Amino acid sequence: MAMLKDGTIIIATGGGTVGAIKPGSFKLSKETVVAGGATSIAVRGMGHEIYVGVNKGNIYRIEYSKFRPICVNSCHYSGVMDVAFPAGEGNLFATCSKENIRVWVTKTSSEALRISVPNMTCHGVSFMQDGKSIISAWNDGKIRAFYPESGREMYTIHDAHKQGVTAIATTNDSSRIVSGGGEGQVRVWNIFPKRQQMKAAMKEHKGVVTCIKIRKENKECVSASDDGTCIIWDLNRFVRNQIIFANTLFKAVCYDPFESQLLTGGSDRKISYWETLDGSQIREMEGSADGSINGLDISADGNFFVSGGSSRKVKVWKYNEGDVTHVGLGHSGDITRIKICPRSQHIISVSADGAILRWKYPF
Repeated sequence: MAMLKDGTIIIATGGGTVGAIKPGSFKLSKETVVAGGATSIAVRGMGHEIYVGVNKGNIYRIEYSKFRPICVNSCHYSGVMDVAFPAGEGNLFATCSKENIRVWVTKTSSEALRISVPNMTCHGVSFMQDGKSIISAWNDGKIRAFYPESGREMYTIHDAHKQGVTAIATTNDSSRIVSGGGEGQVRVWNIFPKRQQMKAAMKEHKGVVTCIKIRKENKECVSASDDGTCIIWDLNRFVRNQIIFANTLFKAVCYDPFESQLLTGGSDRKISYWETLDGSQIREMEGSADGSINGLDISADGNFFVSGGSSRKVKVWKYNEGDVTHVGLGHSGDITRIKICPRSQHIISVSADGAILRWKYPF
């Protein structure tokens, strides 16, 4: 509630109703509705503008004379699960959270598109390499694809995983999707213009699949799981090529640009380098003083990589030396994912408190 200079009382309710009550009569003279329950209200100047914050992560501006809400700022209202850039493009990026996927303009941090699926949580988001669709993984076991221009649903793969889809990746030729589920399976899907078909199901993980990355030539992929294994899969024969064991819950994995090494992070706070040829460990470093490593990404030139996790710090490392060059502070929740822009212009980190932070890169 707020009061204007002339005594008019502005009210905002948990149901989203915003109204103006005239002094003396105490009758509602103006009324409008915003999306979500109001949590805060502020009056600008003499009362010609009113700002209302709601529990859905939006801030509305209401011009008193017209009394119509205009959304001036928005963000996720629950933990952000994933972040993705289109292939070779840094002007836009997508994030996913409870009930929605949002596409953002990188330079202005403004929302360009919102895709809503009520009562569901999106665990992973990716762009098809041709840029013609946004692929997403949901806790109801479905893989949903959307048009990036309008946000309209393109297709849905039902019952993709029994215990929810927890990780997703796309091949460079845009012909396949590789998904991971809560039951530990990794599945390969052929994508045709008018239908989608499961090509193979690979079951060796005993826990939730947390991350999937595909090699550039589309012949192999790697999956990380919280059962303490990373498995390199042959995408032609659909069998295991190599397996990596560690005393950790793996949260993140990525290939180096030459695809001869893997970088992993997990609950043991260690960042490890592995050979893709035989799965042997090359190096192990202390990635964090406290908390797990939840996100990793390597720069396009292979000189740097970034990490983030439960320590709430963004760290930039020299890949070959293993030295920390920069530390970023700003998150108030656990960092869940982190990405370097394909054009090496920005770093985007997302966290469990709903925050999305954009960092200058290179420095």
